[in-house]
Amino acid sequence: MTTTTLAVLVPLLPFLGAAAGLLFGRTAPGYVRPLAVLPTLAAFVLAVVVAVDQGGGKSIDASRRLTPTGSVPIDLALHLDGFAVLVAVLVGLVATCVQLYSTGYLRDDPRYPSYAALVSLFTSAMLLVVYSGDLMVLLVGWEIMGICSYFLVGHYWETPEARAASLKAFLVTKLGDVPFLIGLFALATDAGTFRITGVVNAALTGGIDHPTLIALLLLAGVAGKSAQFPLHTWLPDAMAGPTPVSALIHAATMVAAGIYFVARLLPVFAASAAALTVLAVMAAVTMVGSALAALAQDDIKRVLAYSTIGQLGYMSGALAVGDRGAAVFHLLSHGAFKALLFLAAGVIIHAAGTNSLAAMSRMDGLAKRIPDAYWTMTVALLALAAIPPFAGFFSKEAVLSAAEHTAVGDSTVAPEATGWIVLLAGLLTALLTAAYATRLWLMAFRGKGSPAPDHGRQPFAMNAVLWVLAIPSLAFGLTTGYLDDWFDGHALTPALTTSVLSTGVAVVGGLITYATWRHTSTLAARTPIGAVAAHPEADGGLVEEEAIASHTPVYGDIASACDPADPGRLLLGPLHRHAATGFHLDAVYRTLFVRPVLAAAALVRFLDREVVDTYVQGAGALPRWLGAAVRKAQTGNVQTYLSALLAGSAVLALVAVVLANVNAGS
Repeated sequence: MTTTTLAVLVPLLPFLGAAAGLLFGRTAPGYVRPLAVLPTLAAFVLAVVVAVDQGGGKSIDASRRLTPTGSVPIDLALHLDGFAVLVAVLVGLVATCVQLYSTGYLRDDPRYPSYAALVSLFTSAMLLVVYSGDLMVLLVGWEIMGICSYFLVGHYWETPEARAASLKAFLVTKLGDVPFLIGLFALATDAGTFRITGVVNAALTGGIDHPTLIALLLLAGVAGKSAQFPLHTWLPDAMAGPTPVSALIHAATMVAAGIYFVARLLPVFAASAAALTVLAVMAAVTMVGSALAALAQDDIKRVLAYSTIGQLGYMSGALAVGDRGAAVFHLLSHGAFKALLFLAAGVIIHAAGTNSLAAMSRMDGLAKRIPDAYWTMTVALLALAAIPPFAGFFSKEAVLSAAEHTAVGDSTVAPEATGWIVLLAGLLTALLTAAYATRLWLMAFRGKGSPAPDHGRQPFAMNAVLWVLAIPSLAFGLTTGYLDDWFDGHALTPALTTSVLSTGVAVVGGLITYATWRHTSTLAARTPIGAVAAHPEADGGLVEEEAIASHTPVYGDIASACDPADPGRLLLGPLHRHAATGFHLDAVYRTLFVRPVLAAAALVRFLDREVVDTYVQGAGALPRWLGAAVRKAQTGNVQTYLSALLAGSAVLALVAVVLANVNAGS
């Protein structure tokens, strides 16, 4: 088979697996798991073969006219360059791990067949986005991911949290998709084609007439899909879905799509210095704000959700300084260790019976009970904190190095100001990232108090997947120098200055958090549990879906997120209350958008009921009254009918005489 034929099969196989799973999931339940795992695994293997065949060399393009449009044609096109083939390998790897993990995690879930089919469809849609060479075909995959996220986040639809989270994710991402769609049409109009290669060539030769407007419209969709400020608020709430779904959304699909899109079309954005500056500011606010919010969260999955938002901010920052190699490198590295973090968190939540860090911090011996999750999550957190030699160090260093080159004027693509914005925000975020990663590890695995409850051993598939993902989380960064051809020949080796700075601030952040934890733990030992529960700042925590679905009690006082051993409270001080709520952005949106819309809906309902309905009812009342009058005349008495006939005849005769006299007089 040719490389293009194999590439066509990569998104097609999960799609066929999804269709078969939906068709035969209930009638042949024994085939559900093979239909979930095998097509995705086969797609992963083929993605690896395609990557090897492409070899980081010249891009491979193939197309077939999909439909005549009369103006700008739409092609079923493939565009396989180094970025595309590597991202497809990541998607296949993470999706396969998620499907394997889910066979154990959701083994007793009655809706597992539909869940597995939607995960396969989600995977197929992202692979379509990755390989597509036409913007309209890419848009199809883009929108399919949106509807899949709606169903998967709302998998536990019995709970109000899941229903609200799925609706919020759908609406917020659609809010960005509207200007995104307008931007795509404007871009195709200027470039004269939907083909990505044609659009890029037009941008490089100055063929885009409105680069700033188009870039800003496209950035709205990217902000929604990749959870960047100010459209990031849906992602923390999306944690109401099953944990494997969180791993898939955060690591390999959905949020990665926006970053990948900008990397594909970077020359379009680079044609506008204003657009790059907006992207840099958006990335900086996203990085710092999400890191502060992560440091204040009590729910382990919400910590990781805000962490994803911050790491996506690093990728946006790399794109803002014109280095798509660094952005995609961090996307690949982050995909591996973030998938590991979420799947390990699922094991921890299952073992602890809660997803509250406050409750975990009062458990003893949790690390010994789940050694696989303990060691692999330690690896992933070190990668997240960018400690060498873990993968996150190399990829984050590539971003900071690119920002530094732009800041000192070595870049011909982006303004120097964007380099300084990204560099300073990136270093501050590196400090905060190490702080919340250390806090999570200490509170989850170094708690002191009652023995951790025993909820039984996790299935083998769940633990095995953790070790598979631990390998790239540890070693992927060491491939720098070997994968340069896949990154446009761009060297991603660490630079001395930014390496020392980023590692230094990360170590400082970890040490300060550890010292604060020791101090707060000493104070906690003197604080009665009852005093903790009565604290007025208790936030409450979302209970993990396993506890909701099974209606089993959770460990500890989940109603209280105010743990005196929490170093985040002391580190953030008065800022903690605001950071814990995401700096009240949801409240702002509720005031600015939700309440006016609800008020307008109430007004329309009132007008419909009291005004429109009144006219409708009035129009029906007159015939009804006439009918009632006529009905009363229908007595069945012949004498009455004759009398009425004679009276009517007399009246008509009188009228005729009067009219005749009038006409004669005139």
